[in-house]
Amino acid sequence: MSNFLRLLISVIVAFSLTFLTLSAHSSPILITKITVGDFLEFGVDKMRRGDYQEAIKNFNQAIELEKDLAVAYSDRCLAYLQLQDYHQAIADCTQSINFAPDNSEAYLNRGLALYRQGDYPGAIVDYNRAIALKPYDFRAYYNRGLARVGDEKDSEAILDFNLALTQIPQVGSLLLADIYNDRGLAHLVLQDTQAAMLDFNLAIRLNANDYRAYFNRACACGRYGDDFGAVRDFSQVIRLNPSNAQVYVYRGVARYQLGYHLGAIADLQKASEYFENQGKRVAYEKTLDLLKNLRQQISSVTEIALF
Repeated sequence: MSNFLRLLISVIVAFSLTFLTLSAHSSPILITKITVGDFLEFGVDKMRRGDYQEAIKNFNQAIELEKDLAVAYSDRCLAYLQLQDYHQAIADCTQSINFAPDNSEAYLNRGLALYRQGDYPGAIVDYNRAIALKPYDFRAYYNRGLARVGDEKDSEAILDFNLALTQIPQVGSLLLADIYNDRGLAHLVLQDTQAAMLDFNLAIRLNANDYRAYFNRACACGRYGDDFGAVRDFSQVIRLNPSNAQVYVYRGVARYQLGYHLGAIADLQKASEYFENQGKRVAYEKTLDLLKNLRQQISSVTEIALF
């Protein structure tokens, strides 16, 4: 064998050995196993981002790994609640309770699903169970109060709202405003207008941008016969929620009561335009009828005044 050939073979062998050596000592590929906890964490993160369908997929994967994992069913229930699939939300909460009977969150969430389905007595039963497990959870008292309002038990609802206010931690003022606003509505239904006004004032003081509180206070002003106050608050509602056609109707009626006929007509015309654009045909036609009657009444008053 020639010297050149021997040299060539030695180079090839050396290269091959070097290659194999490098391969043998290169970093291995790590395969990480995804755990149940990982899937739960992924699902919660998707929930925070508003991607509820993907969150459900993650919770499904967690359940596939651990069939009796109560927290996975409870978390998946929250995603179904956001998607307004109340039947599935109830099923998930029930399954969670079967695996963990002391899971107060599952009772709380199932109560919410029942409430949104209009099953107020069923919701109250679940909130009772949540309160029995956690007597200091203001959410259960507040939600039970809302369910009692739906069940036309306003006096009991007020007691629940009071309990919620005594148990609520130092959180943001917006939640406090919601409780005062809802308690005010219960007072208004019970015709305690003065107490209702106090609550609506507190709600507005805590959240000056809550158009619902202004609307409710406007209705309370109407009960008092304070049409000026009603117009003021309806105007605030329109400022905060300008496409609310119904409020233009209410303000138009209040303006008519005050003798502001042109303003009343303008409000009803605006309301009819919004109703038509929103495809609310029945409301549109009723507003046109109201506008026609209003014009006739204004015309009659003008004719009498001329004589």
